[in-house]
Amino acid sequence: MNLRFKLFTAFLSLIIIPLVVIGTSAYFFISDMIEKKYSQQSEITLKAISQSANILFMEMDKVTDSTIASKAIQDVLLNGSAYAENDPIKMNKLQTEFRDMLVLHPSVSFAYMYTFRDSGITKIYSRGNSNEMDFEAFKHYSLYRTVIQRDGIPKWVGPYEHPELTGDESVFTQIRVVKDISTLANQGVLFVQIKSSGLESLFRTFRVDQDAHDIRFFIVNDEGLVYFDSSNQLQKDNIKNYLKKNVKLGKSFQSNRMMFDGKESVVSSSGLGRENWHIVSVTSWDSLSREVNLYIKWLAILISLSLLAALLFNLIFMNRITRSITHIVRLMRRVEEGDMWVRMDERGKDEINMLSRGFNQLIDRINELFERVKLEQQHKNKAEMRLLQAQIKPHFLFNTLESINVLAIQNEGRKVSQMVYRLASILRISIQDKEEISISQEIEHLRSYLEIQKFRFTELFDFEINIPDEVMRCTILKLTLQPLVENSIQHGFDGIQFQGIIEVTGSIDGNDVVIMVRDNGIGMSNKQLNKFQYMVTDDTGSFRVEDPVQDERRGLGVRSVADRIRIQYGYRYGLYICSEEQHGTVIQVRIPKYGPGDVNEAKSDARR
Repeated sequence: MNLRFKLFTAFLSLIIIPLVVIGTSAYFFISDMIEKKYSQQSEITLKAISQSANILFMEMDKVTDSTIASKAIQDVLLNGSAYAENDPIKMNKLQTEFRDMLVLHPSVSFAYMYTFRDSGITKIYSRGNSNEMDFEAFKHYSLYRTVIQRDGIPKWVGPYEHPELTGDESVFTQIRVVKDISTLANQGVLFVQIKSSGLESLFRTFRVDQDAHDIRFFIVNDEGLVYFDSSNQLQKDNIKNYLKKNVKLGKSFQSNRMMFDGKESVVSSSGLGRENWHIVSVTSWDSLSREVNLYIKWLAILISLSLLAALLFNLIFMNRITRSITHIVRLMRRVEEGDMWVRMDERGKDEINMLSRGFNQLIDRINELFERVKLEQQHKNKAEMRLLQAQIKPHFLFNTLESINVLAIQNEGRKVSQMVYRLASILRISIQDKEEISISQEIEHLRSYLEIQKFRFTELFDFEINIPDEVMRCTILKLTLQPLVENSIQHGFDGIQFQGIIEVTGSIDGNDVVIMVRDNGIGMSNKQLNKFQYMVTDDTGSFRVEDPVQDERRGLGVRSVADRIRIQYGYRYGLYICSEEQHGTVIQVRIPKYGPGDVNEAKSDARR
């Protein structure tokens, strides 16, 4: 993840996202608070409306109480419909009296009464045309049984609930048993219908809130049938058809936020206290949350402007900073790859310029230190190589002189002469003031050494040297191969009951020279192989050189050769030993391929 993306992510996560989270949380908090406060207000409003509506119905109950107790109504109940047929004048007087009793209630539509005496219908008062049902048909309705069971207590029927009895008009109907005042016997059933104009007048009181918050009021029954709609749209319909989720209407107040007729609304309901009727208010949520929506719009604008400012800040200012830092990182990677000559342009006077100047000064200082360390390391390597060679020369001379001494004691004069000749050849090469010689000279030195050892151990081993001419022309550190065959003779052939064989071969592998020294001796165990470690350094980085006596005893002459190759050519080169007990040993010498004319170039390539 680059710095530019990190900075933008930080700005987004620490400013923009918290702002969005806070705004969203505030929106839901305010919305919930508005819903709760409006629910409390709706509860008060619905209770007030319920109380006022009940007063209207109670007044009509009182009117019908006084009406059925009048002498005129009682005479009609006692005499039946014959009362009207025999004395029209009295009947007209009865109607006039009944009309005067209801004149204070202009919402009454009409009234009529069934008399039990002759099962007739007495139409007492009417303000319009009506088609009354036959009494015998009415007796088969469950509503009739309910009215009889109430024993004089009024039963109210809502509009459209029983259209066959009340018609299709928006009227509320009161049905009650009429009793004889003297005997309290049932004498008939009275129907009184009132229009909804009284309720409409009641809801005009709340017209201000309706206009401000888009409120609608409904009076419905348990099944959801709409008796009254303040907007005059859903009469005779079922309110549950417009609610997205099923709502069970109850006597207690309840309020929920839900979809009504495809719009999000707050739906509140409460029992009306009359029959199984309920009063329901539906308020559009948009009308309640106008201020919240305005707040959200402003918040969205602010967030958009902040995001735009962040993008501009990132593109203009942060882009310059990150581009400069990215450039420095690229240069540092080039330094890691070994390019110590990179430099940064020093421009401006800000912290970026200070960083560039400091980077350049650091590279200059590192170059100075590298040159000093390189010079010191060269001197140290030369001294360590001389010390390693000094460990090998006394070791070899000691063993050779010991062999010549043994032959002299045995009066082997001819062999002594040949050994002295071979020793002279070896010393001639060894005392040359050169660290590297041609492989052909190294092979001549090796052959002289093996011939000397053959004089000592006539039947112990034999050897074979097979080196191509192209390998012979390459160079090698002198005294590289002799310690390897010496290790085979002294350790590989120790105690064998068969003739040992030493085979020395050479080949070219790409840009490397590979020389293999094989023997068929007793081999080495894993524990012995662990002694042939590569160069070991101390805490200061210098190579540790073991004691020569310990080298001889522990076989570290081979390791000294490996260390010399590593010091001279680098860590890509050295010795690779493969051995198994009773199956011989193979030592591979890998050095860079170059001749006397291209030494410096080859060494430079080898150390990379």
